[in-house]
Amino acid sequence: MSYKTLLLEITGGVALITINRPDKLNALNDQVVDELAHAAERIASEDAIQGAVLTGAGTKAFVAGADIADLAKQGPFDGKARALRGQAMLRRLETCGKPVIAAVNGYALGGGCELAMACHLRIASEHAKFGQPEVKLGIAPGYGGTQRLPRIVGKGNALYLILTAEMIDAQEAYRIGLVNKVVPAGELLATTEKIVRGILAMGPLAVRLALEAVDQGLEMTLDEGLLLEANHFGLLAATRDMKEGLAAFLEKRAPRFEGR
Repeated sequence: MSYKTLLLEITGGVALITINRPDKLNALNDQVVDELAHAAERIASEDAIQGAVLTGAGTKAFVAGADIADLAKQGPFDGKARALRGQAMLRRLETCGKPVIAAVNGYALGGGCELAMACHLRIASEHAKFGQPEVKLGIAPGYGGTQRLPRIVGKGNALYLILTAEMIDAQEAYRIGLVNKVVPAGELLATTEKIVRGILAMGPLAVRLALEAVDQGLEMTLDEGLLLEANHFGLLAATRDMKEGLAAFLEKRAPRFEGR
């Protein structure tokens, strides 16, 4: 598939995906959502892609939100269909089994904040801004904001951001746990790539199952989640990677993981 709204470059196993609509502050229209869905499937299925960094073109915006021109034309049925398409795309990104990190270089509002939240980690430029301002437009978050935001920052913080439509800066986002790290703008991509490559140096099967355990465990009781964790722990004990990781530790050398 040839992308018209995305740039995708794979270097050493890491896909750099850039939403490339800087004249529209990288707003999510239907085409961007469709192309991101295709890119998410590539991340999940292509062996050449071991992890990904997601960012926005230019210096002003990661993704400033949904494309208002599209929203203005929707009725109840196509509005629901649009939300479901966006949710499915983000869910595929979230469950791809490989680390995906958002490098938030500017405004991450509405759908942009929801996109960042579907990534496993969020690294923010010092100039980044976050918010869920949908209620200002007479709508509510539709790409998972009402569900992921409270899971990440807690119910009280989530309701405050959603109901007040307040925009917060990177430091406040870090304080409430919405982002994992804040760095100078000039260091954003390098820092994010370094984190991804650090994760890729770990056992890939262990990373995949850890992602799965956290994702699925959030929907379980504690006892169910602990059983899931124990099952994953047992599965990993049967892998060559576990034997290699433990042997490397005992021999005081770097492990050579194979993903087996």
